[in-house]
Amino acid sequence: MFEGSYENIISEVSPQSIAENIGIQKGDVLLKINGQPIEDIIEYMFYIADEYLEIEIKKSDGKVKTYKIYKEYDEDLGIIFENPIIDKAKSCRNQCIFCFIDQLPPHMRETLYFKDDDSRLSFLQGNFITLTNMSDEDIEKIIRYRISPINVSIHTTDPDLRVRMLNNKRAGNIYERLQKLTKAGIRINGQIVLCPHVNDGENLDRTIGDLASLYPSLESVAVVPVGVTRFRENLYPLETYREDTARKVIEQIENWQQKLYGKIHTRFVFLSDEFYVIAKKTLPPYEAYEDFLQIENGVGLMAMFAHEFYDRLQEIPFIEAHGKEIAVVTGVSAAPFISRLCKEIEKRIKNLRIDVYPIENHFFGTTITVAGLVTGQDIIKQLKDKELGEKMIIPESMLKAGETIFLDDVTVEDLERELHVKIVVSKVSGRSFVDKILE
Repeated sequence: MFEGSYENIISEVSPQSIAENIGIQKGDVLLKINGQPIEDIIEYMFYIADEYLEIEIKKSDGKVKTYKIYKEYDEDLGIIFENPIIDKAKSCRNQCIFCFIDQLPPHMRETLYFKDDDSRLSFLQGNFITLTNMSDEDIEKIIRYRISPINVSIHTTDPDLRVRMLNNKRAGNIYERLQKLTKAGIRINGQIVLCPHVNDGENLDRTIGDLASLYPSLESVAVVPVGVTRFRENLYPLETYREDTARKVIEQIENWQQKLYGKIHTRFVFLSDEFYVIAKKTLPPYEAYEDFLQIENGVGLMAMFAHEFYDRLQEIPFIEAHGKEIAVVTGVSAAPFISRLCKEIEKRIKNLRIDVYPIENHFFGTTITVAGLVTGQDIIKQLKDKELGEKMIIPESMLKAGETIFLDDVTVEDLERELHVKIVVSKVSGRSFVDKILE
């Protein structure tokens, strides 16, 4: 249809939808809406908002048919495309000094090595983008089609340092681009991957000050510690945060939060839970995370989990479990937190025993402590000879989205077979966690 682009093949038509009612079918190809060729999902979503549509569809026999549709404003047509963003996703052109994908071992699934940097995926799925592979025309397209909110990996507003961190000579104009987008009303959430002795300290102060000046369109900033695996041969020499250095970062950010809350009535910049775990400090209270805008970055995840957990726990009467035993698997960093919660359940349910197993990450290296990067083979090796009770609960974050496969291609079924225990997958939710224990 378009040179170098993918066809807009329809993979599914929702039952009783507008599309089904007028005769659009699986396998049809969308060509145009109101005379406009559709090149990506953002254009599709923009043009179908109108109340009157003329849609050109190429049928399976090659004939082109035009459908005229009257509908409510913003009413969906019920079309699902074979490729959710329609054309090919834009890959990242940077060589960031902290890139986690560059630290993956060889011979993993090919999809794990794809580095996306696509504004459409930011809008649709919450992925973070750097804005470095976007032309001025692409920026104007975000503004024209009101692609909002988007998530942007910022890291620093110092032009020279950002060029060095991303190893991309086009990376230095980030602040100007953020200014242009926020001035046009595009809502943005920012991310800073903090690297010791690189973009922290005084540079972090400068970055936060610059970004806070773009509030409220730039809604929040998450600060997360760099992750370092054992596969860093020939890569930039990075350190990880230790207890003392993490405490300094926490003090710095909490000072900014106090200052900004008095000035713009929001804390604006938030630390991921991992900083508090590394520093061995108590997490901020639930209220300190405001609207939890950066929870996908691990910001406030534990506070949200605990809040949901205790809400659900209060609904459970004191009961007896008749000597049941359950295993719970998590990452090293979350294990003390999960253990405390499990003790609370044991108080409520008499004769229930819950054993929490923190899994050391030998696959990526023991510096990686989060549950989401635990592999199936590490679980099997470390629990092979354990008595695991009647079931073992694992968090959904360990698995590929929508599937029962770990990062190393070990499946949940493999775990059950090797460990001789039923595996129960829990959503990363305090309420779901309690329910899975009670099932």
